[in-house]
Amino acid sequence: MRRLLAPLAIVLLVAAVVIGLTQAGGDAERPTERPFDLQAALKRLQGAPEPLAGLHAQANELLGGGRKAFDARLADLRGHPVVVNKWASWCGPCRAEFPAFQKLAVDRGRQIAFVGVNGSDKRPSAESFLRSHPVPFPSYEDPHEDIARAIDAPSNYPITVFLDERGKMAYIHQGGYVSAQALAADIDRYLGA
Repeated sequence: MRRLLAPLAIVLLVAAVVIGLTQAGGDAERPTERPFDLQAALKRLQGAPEPLAGLHAQANELLGGGRKAFDARLADLRGHPVVVNKWASWCGPCRAEFPAFQKLAVDRGRQIAFVGVNGSDKRPSAESFLRSHPVPFPSYEDPHEDIARAIDAPSNYPITVFLDERGKMAYIHQGGYVSAQALAADIDRYLGA
């Protein structure tokens, strides 16, 4: 009987600790994140210089035109650093990192260009994703990854490519960003902006 008491006491102690921790964290009011307000974001971005204002005017749009249209946009953006995010609607890490891009595209979108590249998606899936995860910049369709190859983005998702103000690749981040602070740190480190 005594041999059973020691393990039983340990089990009861562990159970009490687990229940206590669960109750302490479970009922506490946690701040809820408000959904991203695209219209408020666009108001904050008003007065951005061209061609950044042109990006904001096409906020949350899925643009066609392929590599030719994308290259023309990059040419227009010369003189501004560019952050290109390659995403897909089916990509869990892409979904997880979109709040970081929402925040930074507003906080830094008057100095830095943000552009999305959607690959490996059917248009309805990509549009549905953008309705639930709006961003204050457009994304280009890239079903065959022609744009991704042109900017040396690997085939995995998500990928973020940093281009300096001359349009030269400064850095490629593979995988999702865990926070807006991590994305901001890379912007500061590789674009000096």
